[in-house]
Amino acid sequence: MMIAVNYTQFRENMKTNLDLVTDDYETIIVTRKDNRNVVVISEAAYNNLLENIYIMKDKGYYDRLMESKRQLESGRVTKHDLVEVSND
Repeated sequence: MMIAVNYTQFRENMKTNLDLVTDDYETIIVTRKDNRNVVVISEAAYNNLLENIYIMKDKGYYDRLMESKRQLESGRVTKHDLVEVSND
C-alpha cells in the first residue's frame, strides 16, 4: 500500500509519517508541484530493492535461486549437520 500526501502535510506530520515508513513499512509519495514527486521508503526497503536489482541482473544466478526456491517449496531438501573447522 502507498500513502500519498502533499509536501505541506508531510512536513507538518513528519515524525508520524516517518514512523509509518519505518515502523509499519509504508511507502509514502510526497506530491509536489509540476509532478516532481518524491517516494519515501525505509532504509531496509531501499537495501532490499538494491539487493533485488543486483540478483536479477544476473539471469543465471536468478534462475538458480528460483529453482532452489521451487525445490524448497516442494519439500525437495536435505538436511546436513554443520562441521566446525579449526583454523589451527
